[in-house]
Amino acid sequence: MIDPMTPAPHSFDASQGRFSNPAGVLHDIARDMLEYARQRGASSASVDVSEGFGQSVTVRHGEVETIEYNRDKGVGITVYIGQKRGNAGTSDFSRQAVRDTVDAALSIARYTATDDCSGLPDADMLARDCPDLDLYHPWDLPVDEAIALAQECEQAALDADRRINNSEGATVSVHEAQFVHANSLGFMGGYPSSRHSVSCAVIAGRDDAMERDYWYSVARDAREIIEVRQIGRIAAERTVRRLNARQLETMQAPVLFEAPVASSLLGHFAGAASGSSLYRKSSFLLDQLDQQIFPPHINIEDVPDIRKGLASSPFDDEGVRVRRRTVVENGVLQGYFLGSYSARKLGMRSTGNSGGNHNLILKPSGGRPGDLDFDGLLKTMSRGLLVTELLGHGINPVTGDYSRGAAGFWVERGKIQYPVHEITIAGNLKDMFRNIVAAGNDMLAQGSRQCGSILIEGMTVAGR
Repeated sequence: MIDPMTPAPHSFDASQGRFSNPAGVLHDIARDMLEYARQRGASSASVDVSEGFGQSVTVRHGEVETIEYNRDKGVGITVYIGQKRGNAGTSDFSRQAVRDTVDAALSIARYTATDDCSGLPDADMLARDCPDLDLYHPWDLPVDEAIALAQECEQAALDADRRINNSEGATVSVHEAQFVHANSLGFMGGYPSSRHSVSCAVIAGRDDAMERDYWYSVARDAREIIEVRQIGRIAAERTVRRLNARQLETMQAPVLFEAPVASSLLGHFAGAASGSSLYRKSSFLLDQLDQQIFPPHINIEDVPDIRKGLASSPFDDEGVRVRRRTVVENGVLQGYFLGSYSARKLGMRSTGNSGGNHNLILKPSGGRPGDLDFDGLLKTMSRGLLVTELLGHGINPVTGDYSRGAAGFWVERGKIQYPVHEITIAGNLKDMFRNIVAAGNDMLAQGSRQCGSILIEGMTVAGR
């Protein structure tokens, strides 16, 4: 039998009545499936049971365009017969359906090949305490109030500048979920979570001279979403500043990635340092552990325990305990992002990153590179390209070759001169990482990867 772990202080209490099933039902389903799997011959197993619901309202030109409401649930089980693995899932919580799902997973496992790296996590790595990270904040938002907020957001954008003459709409979204993960080593844990957002996108100009931009705010707690009128105004300001864009000649120039797009560079780093990429030898960071891959003023931390953090969690997708880690220290790669399977393939141990990174944060170390605000970065660059939008996905994860469409602004003498579009920026991520001149303090928390704007020296800017 499985002994449930002690629930987190917040437990599921605040979520009672919000979901179709009480939290206890999810625990019971997980416990029953594990017991049934044992009876049917599984040597070990793990179960995930989850449900959630969401509401999304979009308004365009003051009129309701869409109202969406979803309610989802699912259960998945992974069984092992020795080191043979099978997986199956269902959205039906009935007793017969979940037992059929267990049988299906066992049937698959019997016909798969033995894999000496498969199996549950090491028992000594499982989380036995579950701190309250304050991840669940229900938002009681009736549809009519959501419509009013979206209308207010969009109207603020339309009123911000007379050159705003069209809209792609404003959207207000609410999402809440709860889950339980359990395995036959005695781990059982879970918690509810929430994620709410407001966004707005508008258009300025006419005919072939139209430009579009957007802004959004996202938070676990709706009270921490920035004021909806401000979201609309920012979307409008970002749109009109792109009018009358020009093309550039092809050249070598420094490139400043604005904070909202700079976080994509952290994403490329996390992908290359993930266990699955490394053991498949499909990473440009292969064999780079303990090597200098960034300049000495760059540090990157994986932080799972930020209260209300968008990627915070008390344990990873396998129930392995998580901890704060400095992944890059003074530019040197200190560790990878590993789940149990990839860790075994590499002859290492899990880092608590089954499911990916947590809150990945780039923190420049001491001195000038970390003290610069956005204007300071422009002055440091003096002359070059400010990128505010990236297009396409021209990244080779094996070689690190990087080529993406871009739009932004040309900068001279540390000042923005005019908008530019229809350009491509190119380089190699290994060189780009090493050539980071500075990272700003204008950090945004809009997802799991957080950093300020990043200035890179010497990229190819391809224009007409």
